[in-house]
Amino acid sequence: VSRLDGPSESAVLHMIDGSLGAEKNGLKGTAYFDARWPKPPVERGKEPLKGYAFYDHSIHMAAEAVRKSGRLRVVVNDNEPLFQAGDCPDAALYCGWYSLARYVDAFTWRPGALGYHIASAECRTLKKKASRVWCKRMIEEGVSATLGPVAEPYVQAFPVPEVFFGLL
Repeated sequence: VSRLDGPSESAVLHMIDGSLGAEKNGLKGTAYFDARWPKPPVERGKEPLKGYAFYDHSIHMAAEAVRKSGRLRVVVNDNEPLFQAGDCPDAALYCGWYSLARYVDAFTWRPGALGYHIASAECRTLKKKASRVWCKRMIEEGVSATLGPVAEPYVQAFPVPEVFFGLL
């Protein structure tokens, strides 16, 4: 299920304008992927990754897919601290996690940018003025598209990053 919504009418109109501009002129900028740990080696005969480890690995795989496409410059952060203020200029794509209801203003968003942050209930307070959830703050700061749950989805309910960004 999806909807066109935002913290204000003007924010929604900005999302539409940015999306149309990126559709017409192409999405430009940098793709930022914020994993929590270095990419683990995948070894034959080992049990497959699950839960958080699976999604963190998938963030690395999404970054590799975008890098291989040659369409955008790619930056991967594989340290536990998230990208910090000012770390992500010219952001076209972002995928990362987990800073529950505490948006980090690390980004300068390009027109048409997409932000994907894995955390619970990040769209529950989209219309609340004082809310610091990622979906709301990314829209206010300039993304044209984002996704987020309105309740506790558990990590496996999120689109798998490598599949999501591969299809994008």
